[in-house]
Parts: sequence; structure tokens; C-alpha cells
Amino acid sequence: MNRVLITSAIPYINGIKHLGNLVGSQLPADLYARYNRGRGREVMFICATDEHGTPAELAAAKAGKPVAEFCAEMHAVQSEIADGFRLSFDNFGRSSSDRNHKLTQHFAGKLAENGLIEEVSEKQVYSHADGRFLPDRYIEGTCPNCGYDGARGDQCENCTKQLDPTDLIDPRSAISGSTDLEVRETKHLYLRQSKLKDKLDAWIDTKTDWPVLTTSIAKKWLHDGDGLQDRGITRDLDWGVPVKKGDEDWPGMEGKVFYVWFDAPIEYIAATAELADKLGEPDAFWHRWWRTDKGADDVRYVQFMGKDNVPFHTLSFPATIMGSGEPWKLVDYIKSFNYLNYDGGQFSTSKGRGVFMDQALSILPADYWRWWLLSHAPENSDSEFTWENFQTSVNKDLSDVLGNFVSRVTKFCRSKFSEAVPDGGSYGDLENALIADLTSKTRAYESHMEAMDVRKAAQELRGIWVAGNEYLQTAAPWTTFKSDPELAAAQIRLALNLIRFYAVLSAPFIPDASKTMLAAMNTQDDSWPDDVPAALGILRAGHSFTVPENVFAKISDEDRESWQERFAGTRD
Repeated sequence: MNRVLITSAIPYINGIKHLGNLVGSQLPADLYARYNRGRGREVMFICATDEHGTPAELAAAKAGKPVAEFCAEMHAVQSEIADGFRLSFDNFGRSSSDRNHKLTQHFAGKLAENGLIEEVSEKQVYSHADGRFLPDRYIEGTCPNCGYDGARGDQCENCTKQLDPTDLIDPRSAISGSTDLEVRETKHLYLRQSKLKDKLDAWIDTKTDWPVLTTSIAKKWLHDGDGLQDRGITRDLDWGVPVKKGDEDWPGMEGKVFYVWFDAPIEYIAATAELADKLGEPDAFWHRWWRTDKGADDVRYVQFMGKDNVPFHTLSFPATIMGSGEPWKLVDYIKSFNYLNYDGGQFSTSKGRGVFMDQALSILPADYWRWWLLSHAPENSDSEFTWENFQTSVNKDLSDVLGNFVSRVTKFCRSKFSEAVPDGGSYGDLENALIADLTSKTRAYESHMEAMDVRKAAQELRGIWVAGNEYLQTAAPWTTFKSDPELAAAQIRLALNLIRFYAVLSAPFIPDASKTMLAAMNTQDDSWPDDVPAALGILRAGHSFTVPENVFAKISDEDRESWQERFAGTRD
């Protein structure tokens, strides 16, 4: 497939995300997007902010701002931070967009036409003071299980027990604090997922290449207990996509909005349509990515997400697409991740524990974080961020192996030859062996990237860097130069070409350093090394270069200790 559609789970609008959120979806998605672009494929890489639901309203209320204004501001903040981490989205959309409103209403209408929407009467807590029904998370009280007085109507954060609002002792509104509550009957729409259970099951059975983490979660939801359940797709909220049946009003659903988990995945499609609008392109622009009857049948669609999002992407969103009866593109591969923990505990947004994305960029450039997070991605199990490991990895991998290679080669050439690729000499057994080894390692690196084995790809890339260092140590051009300057010239010519080679292969992981290396080598040739021997001869004798500043500075013990203390438990 030469066309690749990539979506990252869309981050919630209610605050700045921590590094665990970043490595669980957006960052590996960006790695894959950059790699595919490097291979010359046409890529559409989509993300957005998830702007509806209870937490958005609560966060806006806490900030003392209208929810629409708060969401617009936070979208700008998250967009800027994404740029800071060099996340190369083709579009970073908004689930509150007109496009998403219309598409969500369209899907709901189609599902209703096909008998897959049911109206269900249920009891819900109504607040007289607020003049509204309260979603579970808007109700607080004392947990009947552990006595914690800040439990919510869906779950006690203290003991993790699942709750119903009516279980709470002394319940109160999280908005006004009022205890003037009553249980009333209200109607909601349910997506009849259970009717699609067999179809979803058979579809997932065809995905033999999916990670075990992905399929095991999906199968658990399909078969455990009573199996796949129908789920509510509407809420009594002010902020969200108004409930409509396509373009028509939905009798009995006045004042209700669609549940955030119904409209959020639809935003992947809508964000692509938003891009078409920005570019002044017709609908055919985004149809060719999403409609199999309009060109999307030759697209490979890959999603990236943390394991908590898997049920919605393996079951609910596919149920929406299948249930519409229309030829929308279904996902081909879902890459899911476990959790990244923080220094002996968990990242916690509510407690401000861990490193948040804006804070990370304030102390070190993006590449330092990108390299550590990707090379330690929580693929097969949860992984843990520790400051000691971070310091060691950055200092050894980035500074000692890659940065030191670039520095030694360019400075030696400048001092013994000039700031140009030297002429003379020819390759011997040592050089030919290195080229053969790098050819094998590059093919292995590509294989891991194609399979989205992130840690294995990082390990192979590091091995490619190490191979150059080992060659340099064995060849020892600084010694060779004394007796055979012609051979030393050939050795340095190969080493300078290695810098460009490293820049190209490393770009998906560390894009800024890649640009620095290409600029130092005075070239814009970032063509992928399909032919490794040819790639290692692109910079010819006489080609000028410059000696770059230190590509990667080391992290000192003092800095590490200072950061460890700073990020121990409270958000600045």
C-alpha cells in the first residue's frame, strides 16, 4: 500500500497531557507517519482535541470561562505543545467542529434507519438548583465502601469501586454543591451493539496480525459475562453535538447531546474533512481517504492508542461504521500500548504527579524525550520512567554514541583535511564489511518499523549508530593518517557519508537532530537508503560541510536530581 491513513487517539481537552499520554498514542503515530513519508508513501496523519462531555464542562467551570471559549484556548495550547514535540499532523482538528456535528448526526440517522438505535427510559439524578439532569460524574458524595467523601457517581477514586449515583451517601451536585436532588425518569438513545456482535467477532477474527493486547481486550468485551452490551449514545448536557436524525430533529430528544464516545472517533473522519475545508479542496479530497467507493479501497488505515481506548476502537466505532450500511473505511491495524508509570508510581493528572508535556519541553528539547519514550515504549507490558534511566539513556545513546560520532568525524576532517569531503584512497575489507553489516541492519530496521515494533526499531537504529562507532575505533583514521593519509581520507569520506545516512534513518525518532546533521553535511538529500552502498557514496569528494555544535548535551547529575525533586508531586 502506497497510501497510509494514520490516526492517533484524540487527547481530551481538559488539560495538558503528561508523557504517559504522549507515548501511548500521538508519539508512536508520528514515528510511523514520518517513517512512511520517508519511504515515499502518501500519508494522511490525523489527530484532534476531544472537546465534549462532562470533564470539558467541569474544567471550563473551574477556569471560570464559557466552555466554548475554554475549548478554543486549550486547543491552541495543545496544538502548540504538539508542534513543540514535532508531531507532524496533517491536521489537528476539533471534535466541536461543524463537520463533526454533521457527520455524527448523519451516522446516528443511518443507524436509526437500520434499526440499530433504541430509545430507553432510565432513571437519572436531577438537580433543582442547577435545573438539569446530572451525569454520573457531576454527582459527588461519600463512598459507601470506604467512606471517602469525594467519590463520584460513577466510581470512587480512592478505593476504585464502581458506583451508581444512588449508592452515594449525602450526594451533592459537583456544579453547585446543592443537595436538592431527586431521581427522575429520562429517555436516552442506545446503540444496539449486541445486534452486531457476530459481525464484529468475525471481523476481529480476520485481524490475525493485530497485537495480542488489542485482540484480547476486544474479545473480553465481546464474550465475558453477558457479552457485548448495547450502550447509551446520548447525555443530558448543554455542550456537545445536538441530537438529530441526520438533518431532522429527533422527537423526544430535545436538549440532549450525543455521548462524547460516540462523536469522538467520528472526528477522525471530520478532521480530514476540516483539512479539505482549510485547503479549499472539494469533498473528493477527504472521500478518497475514507470512502471505499471513492478511492479509499487502496488505503491502509492504522490507529494508535492506549489500551483504555481499545474497546471503543475495536467495537463501538466499527459498530457505528458497519451499522451505517455505507462504504466507510474500517481500520486495518490497531497498535495499542500499555501504561507508562512514573518513578515508582503512576502519572497522575489530578495530583500533578509526573512530567507534563509543556514542562518537558521547558527543560530539554523534544528529541531527548522522543528518543527515551519511543525506545522505552510500553508495548508488551507497562514500562516505567525513572530519572536515572532517562539520564543514562540520553547520555549513552544520544550523546556518547550518535553525537560523539558526528563531532569526532567532522572535527578530525577539519583539522587534518578541510571542511570538505576528502579525496583519495579506496575502501578495503573493513569498509566493505561495514557496508554489508549496515545493509543487513537497515533492512531489519525497516522490518521493525513496518511491523510497528517501536522498541525493536529503536534498538536496531542504535545498533546502526554503534556500528559506525565501532568502525571508527577499529579503523582509527587519526592513526592511519600518520602512515597512510590516502586511506585515512577514504575512511573519513565513508564516515561523513554515515552522518547523512544516520540523519535519514533517525529522522522518524529524532527529527530536529536529523535536520541538524543534514544541515551540517550541507545537503537536502534525505532520500531513503534503499541501496545502502549507493547511499554511503552520496557525499562526493570536494562536497563542503560544517562542524555542528554539540548535537546532544549530556544531562548532569545536578540537573537530574533537581528535576526529580521538582516533578515529585505538584503541578507548577
